[in-house]
Amino acid sequence: MNKSIRVLVVDDSAIVRKVFSQELSKERDIEVVGTAPDPYVARDKIVSLKPDVITLDIEMPRMDGITFLKKLMQYYPLPVIIVSSLTPKGSKLALEALSIGALEVISKPNAAYSVGDMSIQLAEKIRAVHGIRVVAKSLSTEDGAQGKTLQISSRALAATTNKLIVIGASTGGTEAITKVITRFPLNTPGVLIVQHMPAQFTTTFAERLNTLCEMEVKEAENGDAIFNGRVLIAPGNYHMLLKRSGARYYVQVKSGPMIHHQRPAVDVLFKSVSRYAGANALGILLTGMGSDGAAGMVSMKEAGAINIAQDENSCVVYGMPREAVRMGAVDHVENIDKIAALALKLITGR
Repeated sequence: MNKSIRVLVVDDSAIVRKVFSQELSKERDIEVVGTAPDPYVARDKIVSLKPDVITLDIEMPRMDGITFLKKLMQYYPLPVIIVSSLTPKGSKLALEALSIGALEVISKPNAAYSVGDMSIQLAEKIRAVHGIRVVAKSLSTEDGAQGKTLQISSRALAATTNKLIVIGASTGGTEAITKVITRFPLNTPGVLIVQHMPAQFTTTFAERLNTLCEMEVKEAENGDAIFNGRVLIAPGNYHMLLKRSGARYYVQVKSGPMIHHQRPAVDVLFKSVSRYAGANALGILLTGMGSDGAAGMVSMKEAGAINIAQDENSCVVYGMPREAVRMGAVDHVENIDKIAALALKLITGR
């Protein structure tokens, strides 16, 4: 019999600690071995209980979660899932935590985000990060040190104004996406991105990327036009689909059932791209647990698109790319540091 995944819940809210413990105890393969109201108690319990995964609140008294996470990554790196409130401050801190070394983020239960939905996603995220070897990031890999922006000649782009790049990612995806699109020059064809992330966090993620990229980056709104130099990120809790009116691309943002327990789902975007863009599209599937995006990539390939998958060595979780490769949907498998250059070469035909 396989051993259970040992989880330590760190949160100053007694209610959250109780809810997480009760919900996770329903999972046969997960055991909450302890809880802690603050980082000081957590520090002692990490040493004594040796958890496999930690859930960490980032807004706590005595020591905030960001400070604790930096110390943890330096002295005792473990897979960490950030638990955050759906506020601008909470989402900003969550993204900072992901850049430090946390692997996933989840929303605290509230009126808009039910305990049932939360517990399903939390259990899946725990399984996704379990067993991942966590390595603290050095200062040299912080934002802005992603590498030089690549160049596309205007002559090469003149014949490709109707091209489109679509990207899907999950666990570890925020940093992978950053590495790719910060290397895209201003005149890159329009980019659509689905990153598995709760509502509100996608807004902050888009705002952060907009400060780092030459391209304009924004959270997608229903009816937003797609054009060269623009990146649209699917909003949390909504699916994003490609639509076309004549020669003009735009996005539809709508609710709907979860696909692979996700909303937004990569498959929803990729399948709409196969229908409306066909051979004019290039698909990129990055790090993530599960199979979301694989079936959509098959549809894109059948419609004439070119597809790239991140390689196993550079993935935090080689789940989604592996499934796409297994299904024969991938044309190129590449390291995350080389995907931007390859995508630009393929999309411009050079």
